[in-house]
Amino acid sequence: MRKYNVAVVGATGAVGEELFRVMDELNFPVDNIVPLASAKSVGTNIEYKNKEYAVIELTETSFKENKVDIAFFSAGGSISAKYAKYAVETGAVVIDNTSHFRMQEDVPLVVPEVNPEDIELWKKTGIIANPNCSTIQMVLSLKPLDELYGIKRVDVSTYQAVSGAGKAGMEELFHQMQDLLNFQLGESKKESFAHQIVNNVIPQVDVAMDNSFTKEEVKMIQETQKILHKNIAVAATCVRVPVLRSHSESITITFENDVDVNVDEVREALERFPNVEVIDDLENNAYPMPIIATDTDITYVGRIRKDLYSNNMLHYFNVADQVRVGAATNSIRIALKWIDLEENK
Repeated sequence: MRKYNVAVVGATGAVGEELFRVMDELNFPVDNIVPLASAKSVGTNIEYKNKEYAVIELTETSFKENKVDIAFFSAGGSISAKYAKYAVETGAVVIDNTSHFRMQEDVPLVVPEVNPEDIELWKKTGIIANPNCSTIQMVLSLKPLDELYGIKRVDVSTYQAVSGAGKAGMEELFHQMQDLLNFQLGESKKESFAHQIVNNVIPQVDVAMDNSFTKEEVKMIQETQKILHKNIAVAATCVRVPVLRSHSESITITFENDVDVNVDEVREALERFPNVEVIDDLENNAYPMPIIATDTDITYVGRIRKDLYSNNMLHYFNVADQVRVGAATNSIRIALKWIDLEENK
């Protein structure tokens, strides 16, 4: 297999650091690593496979000067908007972790286990978009169930970890925990979140929209429809919780009217699907939780049960590490699938 020059934009951020870990674990075919970040990160090093790589300042010429083949962008939408085109101009494929390109009609939005065929569309713009973290873990469980019964509607409530707000979000929870223990909580800074996060839940992730949903909730709705190529009705309520890592979701599915849900069939369909694992033994206290999902590349599903009143409704709980499954791992899987398609033409 050919080896590739790989750039990571946002190399010193939480997702950037995880990208290097996942590339190492999955034996990504790397020839050279190009860690790119803002000027303030220059002077620091990135370690990859026991070798140090100096962080390079991101500029318009970074991709050409370093002969980049694959560019992962994880530094915010405004950075992707400004610099992705320069990577594309050199012939590199851009895999973008921000929301900037996701709903652009000619940019494929990909979860490789769900819609790998869409990767072929990358040549239109040179860009493949990585979906929102909450969307990725949800569609990984929706896809096999849509194939099984046909989904009409999805209602989801998320329980989102503070690491979804990056390193600053994790640090804010840590500091507030310390202040709580020291009886100094009134002095805690509230910068990453609108309210105190320790000992609290905040029913708002991202900014309010005109329709009274938040931007995060609208992302889940629109992205699910684009990935599944289906106009499924989706309603989301996104909640921030004082958990460090791994998002949880409570999901209710309404299937086609004539469906009579069989829970055993549901479990079998989920177990067969790649990178999904069922943990579902309520009597023995076994079900998905953030402490199980963290640092794994699996989407866990449990608490599977048929609705008590409607035969065509199903409820379950879904957990995944949003830094890995919801960002870094999905990006690397996209790149590996892209490599496979390009080398087998």
